Amino acid sequence: MNLIAAWTPLLDSLPLAGCIVELAGQTVVAANPEAGRLLQAGRGELVGRRVTHWLATPEDLAYWADIATGRFASLRSDSLLCTAGGGMLHVERHVQPLPGGAAGVPTHALVTLRDRSGEQRAEDEREAVVAELQATLESTGDGILVTDLDGRVRAFNRRFAQIWGVPDEMLEARDSAGIHDWMRRRALDADGYERRLAALLAAPLLSSTERLELVEGQTVQRVTRPLWGRAGPQGRVYSFSDLTELVKVRALSEALSSHDALTRLPNRALLAEKVSDAAARWRREQQSFALLVVDLDHFRRVNDSFGQQVANRVLCEVGERIGAVLRSQDVLARIGGDNFAVLLQDADRASAQKAVLRVLNIVNGQPFEAEGTPFSLTCSIGIALCPQDGHALDDLVRQAEAAVRSAKAAGRAGYRFAEPVPGGEAHSHVRLVHAMREALKEGHFRLHYQPQIRFRDGAVCGAEALLRWRDPQLGEIAPAAFIPVAEDSGFIVTLGNWVLSQAVRQAALWHEAGRSLTVAINVSALQFRQPDFVSQVADVLAVSGLPAHLLELELTESILVDKADEALERLQALERLGVQLSLDDFGTGYSCLGSLKRVPIGRLKIDRSFVAGLPDDDTDVGLVRAITQLAQALGKRVIAEGVENEAQRRFLAELGCDAFQGFLYAPAMDATAFDRHLPPPRPRPMPTAGGRHIRLVR
Repeated sequence: MNLIAAWTPLLDSLPLAGCIVELAGQTVVAANPEAGRLLQAGRGELVGRRVTHWLATPEDLAYWADIATGRFASLRSDSLLCTAGGGMLHVERHVQPLPGGAAGVPTHALVTLRDRSGEQRAEDEREAVVAELQATLESTGDGILVTDLDGRVRAFNRRFAQIWGVPDEMLEARDSAGIHDWMRRRALDADGYERRLAALLAAPLLSSTERLELVEGQTVQRVTRPLWGRAGPQGRVYSFSDLTELVKVRALSEALSSHDALTRLPNRALLAEKVSDAAARWRREQQSFALLVVDLDHFRRVNDSFGQQVANRVLCEVGERIGAVLRSQDVLARIGGDNFAVLLQDADRASAQKAVLRVLNIVNGQPFEAEGTPFSLTCSIGIALCPQDGHALDDLVRQAEAAVRSAKAAGRAGYRFAEPVPGGEAHSHVRLVHAMREALKEGHFRLHYQPQIRFRDGAVCGAEALLRWRDPQLGEIAPAAFIPVAEDSGFIVTLGNWVLSQAVRQAALWHEAGRSLTVAINVSALQFRQPDFVSQVADVLAVSGLPAHLLELELTESILVDKADEALERLQALERLGVQLSLDDFGTGYSCLGSLKRVPIGRLKIDRSFVAGLPDDDTDVGLVRAITQLAQALGKRVIAEGVENEAQRRFLAELGCDAFQGFLYAPAMDATAFDRHLPPPRPRPMPTAGGRHIRLVR
């Protein structure tokens, strides 16, 4: 008992419940007060009892069985404790054999017990919450992924694995890096997916909703929200919804509501939307467009001869043929039994005519076949132009259908442009002239400037002044709508004089600021023929102080034909002033080589209708090449307008064209916006003594 006496003070000083067990009988020979409180028994009730009376788990029984065979070892693990009152406690139990026996063989062991019932309850509650959370995750139809702030995977459900096809072994290993890499590779835009994910990780408070396209063709909506804790954001919750079938159903529904069931072409409703969009662009950018109505001639005979099934197949083939000769931006629709309509984007009269000829050639020029029998089919086409023939679909179709009737009356298999409606057009003409006069008084006209770019060095070498009109009641009115009316009424002279003074004033301001840009102004034939035109140009230059060579007058080819001798004298007078002269829309008029050789025209401008087809349209390629070679042979420079893509610019540069303008570089813009496209101005030298210095105030 000397050993027990030696260990008793230490036992009583322990903060944990403890007792000394005699190994031979595995009985308790001493216990401290903490053991009595934990086991709910007095010290007398504890001493003499086998230790397995309280600690009887399989692990405990196996350990004490090993002790009985002489295999001494310590033991530390969790166990269940039976109290004297019949209760169960979760404890951490530590058994340590004590030295002191003969030959160093332990005869006693110290057993300490730490109550971990509170910890166990917390673990049980946590497991219950986790189980409830997992059950909740599995019950939803969406895929759920929970990560911490660093993107490490914390939870997920099986639906997430199904949507993304994540391998089971990767999920079981909680391989966060592997899971994220798998998802990135499954995204159709892998780089974009990775960028957006990095942005989410960098902004813990960010919420987002976006659609993802997967490589297998699935459409997945990803919704992500921050995961909050008491200390703030703790991670992120991702919800994934598979929208593949919903997208297919919606696409099918939209297709059925907006497309013709037989030909799968857009129907009248969708065409109306496209025309409305085109009209909005016209109001915004003055980009004109055309509507063609294609009516098959005597199509009923096909139905009567071969039956409905063959007739339907022929209609589909007609749609395919017409579509094959249109540009990608044009819209082909079926608007009736044997009626098709074509919306030609960014098209004027000349380009609409070219498109019509292609359609007539593909429909009228090639035979069809039914049941092994070849037959011919022709169509008649009506053309309506925006803005002169209307802006809305109904107006344009009505005008184009009237033109179709004219084409059929002329023998079919041809085309006609819509013609002005008598009476109503005259009334509109009168109102528009009055509105223009009022607009000039009220300051509703303004000038925009489109940069002209030199091919040699890519520098902005000039600007074309273009007239714009926004009326408070009528809205934005395109030049194509009011310029012809202004010319017909004679108001173009007053309007042209205003443009001349305003453009020269702006050019002088640029020159005074150190930016010597040539400003080009369109001059109508009627304005050019005014007796005082040359003197007016001279006066405007004198008042502004603009060097004459920085003003370019763009003239039409008609001035070279009508009263040619008088026109030549006027051109020579302008040349003596030092003004530059160019021929606008070259190739669309009637000028002859003899005239070009005699007149002091320094530059030819290639019309946009010839540039539009470059470099794929053989006809346009031939025309533009011929114009350029002609200009070079006559020693004249060439500028092309309407350049909208890099292929056109490259072709013109290789051809030797001097300059270009168009949407590829910039649209027409006001003077303030134009300044932003220019390099910083060079400081101008101060005028010498005796020199005249005119200060220009904007």
